Amino acid sequence: MNQVSYTKRNCTDQQKIETFLGQERTGVLGMVSGNYPYVVPVNYVWHNGSIYFHGMGSGKKEEILSRNPLVCFTIYKEHGTATDPVPCHADTAYMSVMIFGKAEKVSDSEEATVALQKVLDKFMPNYYGHPLTSTLIENYRSAMDGKAVSVYRITSQEITAKENSVESDQLLPLA
Repeated sequence: MNQVSYTKRNCTDQQKIETFLGQERTGVLGMVSGNYPYVVPVNYVWHNGSIYFHGMGSGKKEEILSRNPLVCFTIYKEHGTATDPVPCHADTAYMSVMIFGKAEKVSDSEEATVALQKVLDKFMPNYYGHPLTSTLIENYRSAMDGKAVSVYRITSQEITAKENSVESDQLLPLA
């Protein structure tokens, strides 16, 4: 389906990809909306081979995904600028993963609770003294519109990964 065209940058190390997906915090969700793509950054967790993210239960994301659940989810980390004596050979050191698949609203309250607990554990470790309960999740409402929180799972149909690794002595750190 979607292959990395610059095969020199292709990353096939599954452990490296899994670690990257588990550590990074924000991904970009690309959706199909009429004549234009709609792309939005979201916080996410990688759990059991799927991407999970949440929203307020209404809004543009919810509307688009209800009509067309096919998505591309991209996670990207820049490490800095790779130097070279030849200016045209300077480059960017990075890692990126693209997940092509289907985003489905999680209807099982236990799965939604686990996903949201993973979000809390990732973004606010040890902040709350008690784990989430499915009752709390079922009753939680957005302050904006009173709708229940939505949890989505992206089931991947394909994952591609690219990287440009550079030795630290050839790397200008990010400012």
